[in-house]
Amino acid sequence: MKRTKIVATLGPSSIKSRVLEQMLYQGVNVFRVNFSHGSAEENRKTILKIQAILKKTKRHAAILADLQGPKLRIGTVEEGAFLDPGDLMTFTNKPCSGTKEKVFMTYDSFPKDVKVGEMILLDDGKLLMRVVSTNSKNEVIAETIQGGPLKSNKGVNLPNTRVSLPCLTDKDIYDLNIALDAGVDWVGLSFVRGKQDIKNLRKIINEKKSGAGIVAKIEKPEAVSDIDAILDETDAVMVARGDLGVEVPMESVPLIQKMIISKAISRAKPVIVATQMMESMINSLTPSRAEVNDVSCAVIDGADAVMLSAETSVGQYPVEVVEAMSKIVKASELSSVTRIKGRKPQPEDKRFVSNALCYQAAKTANLVEARSICALTFSGYSAKLISSFRPKSNVYVFTSNRSILNKLCLFWGVTGFYYNSMESTDQTFVEISKMLKSLSLIEDGDTIIQLASMPIKKRGMTNTMRIKQISA
Repeated sequence: MKRTKIVATLGPSSIKSRVLEQMLYQGVNVFRVNFSHGSAEENRKTILKIQAILKKTKRHAAILADLQGPKLRIGTVEEGAFLDPGDLMTFTNKPCSGTKEKVFMTYDSFPKDVKVGEMILLDDGKLLMRVVSTNSKNEVIAETIQGGPLKSNKGVNLPNTRVSLPCLTDKDIYDLNIALDAGVDWVGLSFVRGKQDIKNLRKIINEKKSGAGIVAKIEKPEAVSDIDAILDETDAVMVARGDLGVEVPMESVPLIQKMIISKAISRAKPVIVATQMMESMINSLTPSRAEVNDVSCAVIDGADAVMLSAETSVGQYPVEVVEAMSKIVKASELSSVTRIKGRKPQPEDKRFVSNALCYQAAKTANLVEARSICALTFSGYSAKLISSFRPKSNVYVFTSNRSILNKLCLFWGVTGFYYNSMESTDQTFVEISKMLKSLSLIEDGDTIIQLASMPIKKRGMTNTMRIKQISA
């Protein structure tokens, strides 16, 4: 059983129910619905389709609705347009048919925001330009530094410019309401710049009375600078290396990735590593050796999840790439060391007893070589804490709260089960042990750690830990 989870982005290649089901069986734990593409109604139907498959297969997987955010793009461009170094091009906020001399920019305030000398990157940095002039109203003229094919609807990055667009656009708010009504488990917030962006999103989620968690996508220099405050506010974080690698120097990305993983684990916040992890498998049945190494390094560093983007959304082999990534994850986990952190519960913590017990459960499990840690939870809080310590044991979580079962699929090492018999702690421990034995997840002679709250009927904070040896 792999512990690092796999996030798969859906698209034309993977939208069929048969393919979705095969991907689920090959190891997908989180299905990412990218609201940057397709209409809100099409994405709603995709969410309902995933939910129907989960019900049919009786399996659990989370659904992540990824909002587009203030993504800047150019409009349509005539076929064959090509820019050479030194060419001047005009960006206008008046709709037009694009050529190598003039293109439409979807962002109205672009001429007001940019300044002479600032850089403009198109198509994930394939084209590089420098601002020559702006009239601060409707036109910007830029000189081509690094040329190449100019294609329609490509993204624009402004690494030196502070964009005045809000993190949540009108489109995002509309899409968000559709996603929350459909019952998604996580919401991805694109181009986060600070903790206030997350607070704004959480306000809407709370008003909708949704239990969806927030995944802050780190892809702006401002977010890297403010990472501690962002991690304190968000529920999870994504190292979105695509736009991040364009916005900051490319050589900084590996170090930023390692830093964010470490800080997220120390705060018990799930962390996803994303973009170009198995890129060559868009058109090939095998990944490059560099890609294998990339996935493996993310696993060994302790990431909760690794993500597939174009590989599963538009690639030729969506099922095979999930299978290949699962193999890499499992092999890497065999040699990765346990990651009990120095972070220790403090008396002033709001849930000090629960924190202390989860910390000791992870340490004890490693000491006695327990096969599994079994925890009862209603909110999922205990599962999140135990997961963050990265124990050697599998983590099995039992809950009567069906709404968190899919959400838990993002947490490292956690497998959730529905359980709703709360007569007594002793009876509960016996019954969940029988359940795990029937599934061949534990066997006679195994040592397990059991966590629960007493009295169990009150569903309070975790306050009890037991060490038990399974017998016939």
